[in-house]
Amino acid sequence: MRVGLISDTHNLVRPEALEALHGCAHIIHAGDICKHDVLDTLAPLAPLTVVRGNNDVGESVAQLPEHARIELGGATIHIVHDIADVPDKLDGVDVVVTGHSHKPLIERRGDVLFVNPGSAGPRRFKLPITLALLDIDADRIDARIIPLVP
Repeated sequence: MRVGLISDTHNLVRPEALEALHGCAHIIHAGDICKHDVLDTLAPLAPLTVVRGNNDVGESVAQLPEHARIELGGATIHIVHDIADVPDKLDGVDVVVTGHSHKPLIERRGDVLFVNPGSAGPRRFKLPITLALLDIDADRIDARIIPLVP
C-alpha cells in the first residue's frame, strides 16, 4: 500500500505534488493547510486523513483535529503537526507523521518510523520543497522523500 504524506502546503497545491501523489491509496496531510480548497484539490486523488497545524485558524480548517491515529495496510500511524506534540507513549504505533519544521526527515527511533515530509507549499528560507511516500508491506514499512522542485 502506498500512502502519500504531505504537509505545510500553506494554501498552495503544486502540480508536481498532485503528480507525485497520483496512485496513492491514502493521503495524509500533517497540517498548515490554511484554506479548505487544498483538501478539495487532494480529495479526488485518494481518501484523506488531515490534522490541523498552527496556521490553520480560518473557519474552514480550524475545526480539524490536532492529531489522528489510523491503521492502513496493517500499520498504525499517528499524525500530529508539531513533533513537540507527539505523545511520550507510542504503544502500538509503527509510524509517526509530523510537519511544521518544513525540514524533511525520515528517522527510526526504536521500533517507530518518524517521517516529516517537509513542506510542499511556498519555499521557506532555502529549505527544499518536498513530500514523502510511505510504502507499507506485510513485513516492512519504508518511506522516501520526493523533491518537487529544484
